Amino acid sequence: MSRSRFAGKSVLVTGAGTGLGRAIALAFAAEGARVVVAGRTRATLDATVDLIEAAGGTAVAHTADVSRAGDLQELVGATVERFGSLDVAVNNAGVFRGAGPVAELAADDWQTLLDINVTGVLLALQAEVAQMRTQERGGAIVNISSNLGPHKSRAGVTGYAVSKAAVSALTRGAALDHIGDGVRVNAVSPGPSATDMSLLPGETEAERAVRMKEATPLGRVTATDEVAAAVLYLASEDAASVVGADLVIDGGAAA
Repeated sequence: MSRSRFAGKSVLVTGAGTGLGRAIALAFAAEGARVVVAGRTRATLDATVDLIEAAGGTAVAHTADVSRAGDLQELVGATVERFGSLDVAVNNAGVFRGAGPVAELAADDWQTLLDINVTGVLLALQAEVAQMRTQERGGAIVNISSNLGPHKSRAGVTGYAVSKAAVSALTRGAALDHIGDGVRVNAVSPGPSATDMSLLPGETEAERAVRMKEATPLGRVTATDEVAAAVLYLASEDAASVVGADLVIDGGAAA
């Protein structure tokens, strides 16, 4: 596989300070992209930039709250000002809140899930498409959804599942609305991956590994690099005819 599919391309990754976002940013930089890493916490974003630069890549950090339209517009503008274009955007920022039965889902947790996981993706799409549709070569957008909601159900996580089902619907709708503008929109839906989000309260990574042997057909969590590889495929010219897809990366859990 080519190690320079994104040479000269400008890539924006939200939620890039930790976990999947960091892995995705590192993967794009390793294939030649100039990466803007965005999120709410400057220290973790700077740590991601340091990792990219230590590996010989190019990256800058930019703080932004995806629930604020002005932040997203400023973020896209800063990306274009720094690197001249916005070729790829990965809308990864998301939160998990409100574990428990629906009847006990706190209003504040529900609102946070909607504000960040749903409205945050909508506002990001709007800012990104507004820029990409002005570019001769358009652009590609990948939204990070989840296998929970669009592809499977599980008791106790309905609020989160609803928010991610909305991301899947947004992805398909935006894909149809904007392919004529030269903007390809797709999604990746991970299952449990090697991040803190897949740990149960008080659970260690070793305990999670034991649990996952029974929880998925594959018998393990998905490596962050495996999710990143799926994102890079959808963003690349290898997927030039892939529009409105939702690629599930969950070790067969939703099969």
